[in-house]
Amino acid sequence: MVTPHISAAPGDFAPGVLMPGDPRRARRIAETILQDARLVTDVRGIEGYTGTYRGVPLSVLASGMGMPSVTIYATELFRFYGVRSIARVGTAGGIPASVGLRDVVVATAAHTDSAMGSRRIDGVHLSHAASFRLAAAAAQAAGTGRHIHVGPVFTTDHFYLERPALFEQLEAHGTLAVEMEAAGLYATAAAEGGHALAVLTVSDHVRRAEALTPAERETDFDRAVTIAATALLAETIS
Repeated sequence: MVTPHISAAPGDFAPGVLMPGDPRRARRIAETILQDARLVTDVRGIEGYTGTYRGVPLSVLASGMGMPSVTIYATELFRFYGVRSIARVGTAGGIPASVGLRDVVVATAAHTDSAMGSRRIDGVHLSHAASFRLAAAAAQAAGTGRHIHVGPVFTTDHFYLERPALFEQLEAHGTLAVEMEAAGLYATAAAEGGHALAVLTVSDHVRRAEALTPAERETDFDRAVTIAATALLAETIS
């Protein structure tokens, strides 16, 4: 089975897949989290690896940026490679003051201003929700504390558009962070009969002039990766 975007053979992917946006993060996860990882695809520089995590098969595949890109890769994994669960591990911008740099957000739902969701069922605004079992397992793995947050995020197609009034309204409705992929992943999982979750590291803040450096973004998401991998492990062996 070869798709336009994935060159892996049948059986190359494990039932659970970690999905960062950046191919370098995928490689780093394979090198630091997985045991006996092997490269299974690298079409267009989007690298995918399969190995084991705590003795259980687990894969990692980069998704690129934005809802269109993550939707393509998630659809092909669910539909053609037998993947059951995908956990996005990436970065997000904190919205309320209580969410700080390097905090972890377990995204139980994803609001969006993208038109992609409205194309799936005419006249219906879909609810973009994470898999309950994955979210519950991630929350348990994360534990408690002021650096862990569980709740909705906002998925947008715009990276540079400044909308302070929008973020004020989102905060008033309990939204924790802004990012660019979760709603697309959740909608794809619902359409394909799969399970999905986003576990995000806060890399910047939309209200404060704070941001991690590019190098810090590469290395400071290990806790989120461990939480997501533990959740996928629980889903796989359940």
